[in-house]
Amino acid sequence: MKAIKIKSMLCAVLCLSACGNGRQPFDATGSFEADEVTVSSEAAGRILSFDVTEGRQVAAGERLGAIDSVQLHLSKLQLLQNIASVKSSRPDIRTQIATLKEQIARQQAEHARVLKLLDAGAATQKQSDDILSAIAVLERQLAAQQSALQNSAASIDAQSAALEIQLAQIEDRLSKCVISSPVAGVVLARYTAAGELSAVGKPLFRVADLRRIFLRAYLSSGQLARVRLGQEVRVFADSGGDNRREYRGVVSWISEKSEFTPKNILTDNDRENLAYAVKIAVENDGYIRIGMYGEIRIAE
Repeated sequence: MKAIKIKSMLCAVLCLSACGNGRQPFDATGSFEADEVTVSSEAAGRILSFDVTEGRQVAAGERLGAIDSVQLHLSKLQLLQNIASVKSSRPDIRTQIATLKEQIARQQAEHARVLKLLDAGAATQKQSDDILSAIAVLERQLAAQQSALQNSAASIDAQSAALEIQLAQIEDRLSKCVISSPVAGVVLARYTAAGELSAVGKPLFRVADLRRIFLRAYLSSGQLARVRLGQEVRVFADSGGDNRREYRGVVSWISEKSEFTPKNILTDNDRENLAYAVKIAVENDGYIRIGMYGEIRIAE
């Protein structure tokens, strides 16, 4: 009983101290963090340029450096020559079958003339049959030549398509020789420099978007009942001393699992031991830093 009274007195003293300092009680505390991205190399080779410095503001997709791509460029030129050579050997079907079509047309015209002579008794049936036979032979030759030319053209088109795929692969590898940031943000750390050799997967730099920062805090199960996704809360950034700034925050994430769960929850005190992580999204005005201490206050 005596211990309970002492504990109550200590709580009262702490509350009075907080009011004396001009600070209202807060519901939870935590530290600020951001979504950090570690940019790694997608190509192997010597880094020719690397214009990255810590603290620099970079835009998404901005070119920040390049990895040696001479050999890839030469391979691309060779493929372009091969593609041009293959395409030049593609047969012109219309031109190559034009002669046979002209011969068939002449034979058909001759057959029409013979039919008129046959009606007048100036030609024989054999002359007509011979011309029809010649037309049939020419048509079979035309069909065979068209089939052969179409097969040849299809084969060349397939070779050209395969080379085009190889060219696309080379161009993809060339694009990966360009070092850029996938997101807009501030460079937090640099891990390499121009002149060094790079390998696929080697970390180059780390970047984070500090325009939208998150306060990671922990709430008890009792406090969690007063919080929902999208809810607005008051956030205070504390940089030490009396340097506190207030911001509008929005609950953007609530953990589905507690950080600590007793095996058998029997009392209210055990339930209070359940701590759930939450993230509060805050629009940064430039004064909030990663790792800075923060507090949140949940509106009733």
